[in-house]
Amino acid sequence: MANMNRQSVVIGLCLVAAIAVIGGVIAYNGGNDNEAQAQRVKSRLKLADIPFDGAQSMKFLENICAIGGRVSGTPGMAKQQELLKRHFTELGGKVSLQSFRVRHPETGFPVTLANMIVEWHPERQERILLCAHYDTRPFPDRDRQNPRGIFIGANDGASGVAVLAVLGQQMADLRGKYGVDFVLFDGEELVYDSNRDEYFLGSRYFATEYKNNPPRHRYKYAVLLDMVGDAELHLYQEKHSVRWRDTRPLTFSIWRKAKELGVREFIPRSRHEVRDDHLMLHDIAKIPTCDIIDFDYPRPGRLSYWHTQQDTPDKCSALSLAKVGWVVSEWLKSVE
Repeated sequence: MANMNRQSVVIGLCLVAAIAVIGGVIAYNGGNDNEAQAQRVKSRLKLADIPFDGAQSMKFLENICAIGGRVSGTPGMAKQQELLKRHFTELGGKVSLQSFRVRHPETGFPVTLANMIVEWHPERQERILLCAHYDTRPFPDRDRQNPRGIFIGANDGASGVAVLAVLGQQMADLRGKYGVDFVLFDGEELVYDSNRDEYFLGSRYFATEYKNNPPRHRYKYAVLLDMVGDAELHLYQEKHSVRWRDTRPLTFSIWRKAKELGVREFIPRSRHEVRDDHLMLHDIAKIPTCDIIDFDYPRPGRLSYWHTQQDTPDKCSALSLAKVGWVVSEWLKSVE
């Protein structure tokens, strides 16, 4: 009896230890989406499998980043605007700048900002809005080594623009009743002090103009592309984009299209609630707007490159850009 009891205690302790270890592993996997789980989510698609030119999109991203910082109201931004205007015009887009003036948060002097609007099939009154921001933050304020250094903004700034640059090649042949507008927002983060300065200047101006001076056309949906170039892509459904009842069907339709195409990096569950340009479009302009954003940069559980000097082209990939561009392109063709 004494031996049996001792053996039972030993077995019991072993079971408790095993359960604790297993429980810890489960908790870690479920709570942190560790590297093993992240690897399982990757699709088997290769660049050659995708009918969207990710290599060209990546080249465009690199060319934009070669300009350096594209802070609102600076020569870098002006140079980028020239490049983009020439590119989209050559593709047949109708390009215009929606200029507005703001008070510079550091100097207090007026500075002119400009959203870039590219219209495709402008005669169509029912339209879809595809957008990104094309300004970069003044400094890599989250960089532990040099928070006042140079911020390139490869993923946070250039990636959405790079996808739209290649998507523009398909717009002339877009069939159906919907026209498309690309809008590149300025002043998304003309922020020197997060406790003082305003975000989303360009999208707020665009949305307010749309509300107060309604155009003849109306937008059925808007899709925002932000931080979509991460080489370790994980696109969860942004929480606002699921919570808003008018936007939920849009969000689900994009992730369904990704599933149909086998792009597993579009993960059909929520993870982050993000304050981004989509808030202005939805809350002011009343346009159902989905934010496609990979806020885990590079992946859950790793030190983020977000707002650091590490946000450079080598952290992005042609394959990620191709996957996002392909999903958006095929979704666009399916809108009814």
